[in-house]
Amino acid sequence: MGTHVIKMPDIGEGIAQVELVEWFVKVGDMVSEDQVVADVMTDKATVDIPSPVAGRVLALGGQPGEVMAVGSELIRIEVEGAGNLRESAPQHAEPMATPPQAAPQTRIEVAAVTATPIKPAPAPAQRPAPVAREANERPLASPAVRKRAWDAGIELRFVVGSGPAGRVLHDDLELYLAQDTQSPSTPPSGYDKRTDEEQIPVIGLRRKIAQRMQDAKRRAAHFSYVEEVDVTALEELRAQLNHKWGESRGKLTLLPFLVRAMVVALREFPQINVRYDDEAQLITRFGAAHIGVAAQSSNGLMVPVVRHAETLNLWAAADEIARLANAVRTGKATREELTGSTITLTSLGALGGIVSTPVVNLPEVAIVGVNRIVERPMVVKGQIVIRKMMNLSSSFDHRVVDGMDAAQFIQAMRGLLEQPATLFLE
Repeated sequence: MGTHVIKMPDIGEGIAQVELVEWFVKVGDMVSEDQVVADVMTDKATVDIPSPVAGRVLALGGQPGEVMAVGSELIRIEVEGAGNLRESAPQHAEPMATPPQAAPQTRIEVAAVTATPIKPAPAPAQRPAPVAREANERPLASPAVRKRAWDAGIELRFVVGSGPAGRVLHDDLELYLAQDTQSPSTPPSGYDKRTDEEQIPVIGLRRKIAQRMQDAKRRAAHFSYVEEVDVTALEELRAQLNHKWGESRGKLTLLPFLVRAMVVALREFPQINVRYDDEAQLITRFGAAHIGVAAQSSNGLMVPVVRHAETLNLWAAADEIARLANAVRTGKATREELTGSTITLTSLGALGGIVSTPVVNLPEVAIVGVNRIVERPMVVKGQIVIRKMMNLSSSFDHRVVDGMDAAQFIQAMRGLLEQPATLFLE
């Protein structure tokens, strides 16, 4: 028997360090060739690290959340044959042969801000008896699974995982919940005393998001501007278009109209459609409108980019927004789809609240936030009427954008949305 050492691969792009996000194996596990043993993260992507050999895990080179250098020892595997470890070399720096290794499989997870796709193993026909883990043993599970278990009041250590190395998957939770629902038990009371706690390391995508948000607030001189918009006529137009062409062209949401309004307003205010390199002290102004549309994934906030939005009609913009949102949700978004935006549009839909203060997506200098639509009594031509109102809550980088320019830009968008016919005048 010999020992095969897998080193942290060179993922490219001049990256010297990566973060170890998650192990899918533990010491003593048997692994097969091409089995994914770990996830690591760069500034732009999560990368699956497969094993080029089959054997038994002898040692793991780090803990989740640890930053490791490219070329450092990631994992040791006991294999049939000689392996690639020279026993005469020091334990901490074995010179390694360079065997052909399975190429790391890149899965994009971070953009100018996807969720890691989970491929659940088939659930067993019957739920195995719960296996109680040690009190200090933390079951393997993704952040989304942990949150779902927390919300449902489930202790993960009692859930049998069907994934690699006993990893708890969404299907395992569903089976656990279904079995518990079918079995007679005393329903939990909303007043039961709870003393459970769970510590959740801020690692992987969540760490990257936190770092980006902190960096944006530290570097950019944020200021916000809020304006209300009467979208009664816009909503009437949208309803008419959906009634006439919804079946053949697809239903329109509010987002394509907002993208169009942004494109038209940027023609008059090109100083908003820029990227600011504060280290080089250089502003790059773009003729093209590459609009980032913030989308929520199971792992965090992502910003896929609608490229050349100035060339898209309403339905083309709607199709592209839907395609990108699906790519984010399923973890299939590419690096190109998640980078290169020049201005960002963010919306929480029906949860949009009344006012928000979105964070500028550096190196952009503007982000337009959309709040929910509400019906309110308004005075129109001396009469009190019910109108559909919506706020635009936007933030700007005051280092580059003057307050007057920001206000006029949002007022331009307001005028276009309140008189929707002007969106299409050339």
